[in-house]
Amino acid sequence: MTERLNLANLPKEHAPAVDPRELTVGIVHLGLGAFHRAHQAVFTEQAVVATGDTRWGICGVSQRSAAVRDQLAPQDGLYSVLTKGRDSPSIRAIGSIREVLTAPEDPDAVVARIADPQVAVVTLTVTEKGYRAAAGGGLDLTDPEIQADLTGRSPRTVVGQLAAGLARRTETGAGPLTVLCCDNLVANGSLLRRLMEEYAAAASVPGLAEQLDAAKFPSSMVDRIVPATTDADREEAAGLLGVRDEALVVAEPFIQWVIEDDFAGPRPAWEQAGAVLTHDVAPFEQAKLRMLNATHSMLAYLGGLRGYETIAEAVRDEELAGLAQELMTRDVVPTLTPPDGLDLTAYGASVLERFANPALKHRTAQVAMDGSVKLPVRLLGTVRDRLAVGAEPRLASLAVGAWMVYVATGRDVNGRELPLDDPQASRVRAAAGSAAPGAAGLVDAMLSIDTIFDGELAADKVFRALLVDGVARLQNP
Repeated sequence: MTERLNLANLPKEHAPAVDPRELTVGIVHLGLGAFHRAHQAVFTEQAVVATGDTRWGICGVSQRSAAVRDQLAPQDGLYSVLTKGRDSPSIRAIGSIREVLTAPEDPDAVVARIADPQVAVVTLTVTEKGYRAAAGGGLDLTDPEIQADLTGRSPRTVVGQLAAGLARRTETGAGPLTVLCCDNLVANGSLLRRLMEEYAAAASVPGLAEQLDAAKFPSSMVDRIVPATTDADREEAAGLLGVRDEALVVAEPFIQWVIEDDFAGPRPAWEQAGAVLTHDVAPFEQAKLRMLNATHSMLAYLGGLRGYETIAEAVRDEELAGLAQELMTRDVVPTLTPPDGLDLTAYGASVLERFANPALKHRTAQVAMDGSVKLPVRLLGTVRDRLAVGAEPRLASLAVGAWMVYVATGRDVNGRELPLDDPQASRVRAAAGSAAPGAAGLVDAMLSIDTIFDGELAADKVFRALLVDGVARLQNP
C-alpha cells in the first residue's frame, strides 16, 4: 500500500509554500468540511505566503463527526486539493489547518479556542441549516438544541458556541472578534449578528452583550464547486503525489471570495491571495445566489428526476441546459443590480460552462440536499421580485415545482430512489403524502408548509398557477 501523506514524505514540488510548523492559530473555523478546505483554507495559506505573516493558522472545528480529524491527524494536518478542469489535473498540499477539534466530543475546547486572545477571526461554513433560523429569519428559539444550549450546557450549536466563546473573551482579555459567515445566505453577516443578538437576549450571559457590540460581522460571498471525493479521486491523487491522501478534496479551477471590508481587528491579507475586499457584497451575493445556486438547484431536481447522477450529465441534456439558461436570463437577471465589472450575461454562460465540467462528478443528489432551507434563499426571492412587477416567473416556478415532484415521487424515471436529505424531511414528506391526487393537490399541500412559503407567497394565484402547470408537465412528461 502507498505510504500515507505527511510532512516527511511529501514531494517538494507539491509541498505547502510555507512550513506549517511555523504557523500559530489566529483563526477558528466552524464547519470543517471539504468546501472550507478547498476555499478559505487555500486563500489563507496564500495570504501567509504573500505576506510572511504566520499568525493565521486555522483551528478547524467539525460540528458532527471526528472523520476529518482522523484523516488529518496521521498526516501532520496536511491534505491536498486536486483541481480538475478540462486540462490536466493539478494537485497541491495545504498546511494552513493546524488544529482540529470535534465539537460533540469536546465542546468546551471549542469555546476556549474562540476565547483565545490570539484568535482574531472566526469563519463559518456550516450550511444554511446550521444556523437554526426560523422561517421569518430570526433564531428558532423552539429548536431543541438551541433550547438545550440556553440552559447552560456546553454548547453544541454554532450560535451557542459563538456566544459562549465571545462571553469568555471578556475573561481572557481578548480583543474584539470578527465573525465571518461564508454560507449561502442573503446578507449573511447581518443575519448572523441578528441570530446572535436574539440568542444573547434569551441567554442573559454576562459579558456577551458587550462583546457583541464590539464584534464585527462582515458579509461575504464564496464560490467554488467542490464535489464529494471518490475513491477514484484518491487513486488519481496518489498517482500524482506518490503518497496516499485520506483527506483529499476535489475542486474546479474557479475560486472566488468577496468580503465586506469591516473587521474588528487584525486579519489575513486575503486580498493578496485574490479575494475581493469591498464595502458592498450584496450585488455579488445576489448574482451568485440567484444565478449559480438557483440554477444548480434547478438542474439537481430536474436532472435527478430524469435519472442523471451528476450535474454535468444534466447540463449535457439540451432541454435542461436551455431551461437553466432561461431561468437566468428571463427570471433572474431582471431582478439584479450588476456588481461593478460583472457582465451578467457572460457570468450566466460561465456558470453553465463550469457545471458542464466532465471532470467534476458533482452528484445531483448532493446538490438536492436541504431543499427546505435552500429554496427560500435561492429561488423564492426571485419569484417575489418578478411577481411584484407583474411578471410571471415561469422558470423559477418550474424549479420550485421540480423540488415538489422530486420530494413527492421519490424515484427517478428509471425507478431508482431519490434520497430526501433535509432538516424538515418529516414535515415535507407528510405534506407530500397528504396531497390530493393531481398537480393542484400536490402544489397546495406543499405550499401549506409555512416554514418554506410565507402566507403571502402561498396565496399568490399567479405563482400557484405556474406551479400547477410546471408540476403537471413533470408528472406527465
